[in-house]
Amino acid sequence: MLAFSVQPRPVATSASSGWMRWPVLVLVVLGMLGASSRARAESMDVALERLVTDPTCHTAGGGAIDDGNGSVRRCFPDNDAFKRLVNQYGMAIAPTAMYPARTTGYGGFEIALEGAYSSFNSGADYLRLGTRGSTDPSTGSAATENLSVPSLMQLYSLRIRKGFGFGLETGLSFGYLTSTSIIAGGLDLRWALLEGFRKGPLGALPDIAVAGGVRTITGSSAMQLTTVAPSAVMSKPISIAQSGVLTPWAGYQYLWLFGDSGIIDLTPATDALAECGFAGPNQPGFSTGPNQDGTPLCTSGESDDFNNNVVFSPARLERQRLFIGVNYRYEMLTVGGQLMFELVDPAVSQDSADDSTALEDEPKSVAFALQVGAFF
Repeated sequence: MLAFSVQPRPVATSASSGWMRWPVLVLVVLGMLGASSRARAESMDVALERLVTDPTCHTAGGGAIDDGNGSVRRCFPDNDAFKRLVNQYGMAIAPTAMYPARTTGYGGFEIALEGAYSSFNSGADYLRLGTRGSTDPSTGSAATENLSVPSLMQLYSLRIRKGFGFGLETGLSFGYLTSTSIIAGGLDLRWALLEGFRKGPLGALPDIAVAGGVRTITGSSAMQLTTVAPSAVMSKPISIAQSGVLTPWAGYQYLWLFGDSGIIDLTPATDALAECGFAGPNQPGFSTGPNQDGTPLCTSGESDDFNNNVVFSPARLERQRLFIGVNYRYEMLTVGGQLMFELVDPAVSQDSADDSTALEDEPKSVAFALQVGAFF
């Protein structure tokens, strides 16, 4: 026979209601930051139209090639530079895996603010050319290159994690990449293979867990970026004065970076329709020619610039890194920090010779993260 009882729900005190209000306020602030940043170009937004194999194609008469019917002006995308750009931004939004191996448990719940700081190859040409830069405040004209690429990219996130018993736990992340229009969000899933032993022979063993995280972005029409990262971690909680717990951990993470571009106009200063004297599409109602395939009808015959709308080759990259961290929990309050560093050079991690060549001489990534939150 099953028996059920209903317990009266306690009335929230002003202190507890305050704890529950601040995460909502953080979400509102992050949403406002994302909305305001999308309304204007930020200095670290990508500018893929500048990543071309021959920069003279942006000048009048430059980039001319012979297509068999005479010289035409063409710009070609620098796909290796795009891969290097994806490599940098992918690591900036990658899951930090900033959790001990022990889950929150069936009744546990944690909410935290996290700041992640990733090294950026600020002296690289592809970042100087491939990011927007500042706008001249007097004329409103955009810069031709970014002369102030930061050496650290900052990602500020709201993270929530909840345990479901049997060693299973899920987490959500919602964050903002500073100096960009990018909002990053994602999901974490973890399974604690061994956790909770404090006494007896098993009490000497650390907690062990495997996890997977995914992050993707919105706010950029030029680039879509997703990072997938399985990881393994071990940790050991240390009780302090019966009211605090110090938990150090260490782990390994493998990352896949998936970067794709939108349709990029490599000559944005040129109006292709005006240059060709656009009269309409080559289709019934506009043309009586034999090849009514929807291509532009040009009265001047200058249709070269239509070929400068391109899509960069997809970037599919791998990275590997180790991480060490520590968390201190005192009653409800938790604070923590983590250091992440690459195990091998980026070029060595690739399973493609072309990708290895593209990332040759790229520096190893170093990142650190800080968090403060509440455990319920």
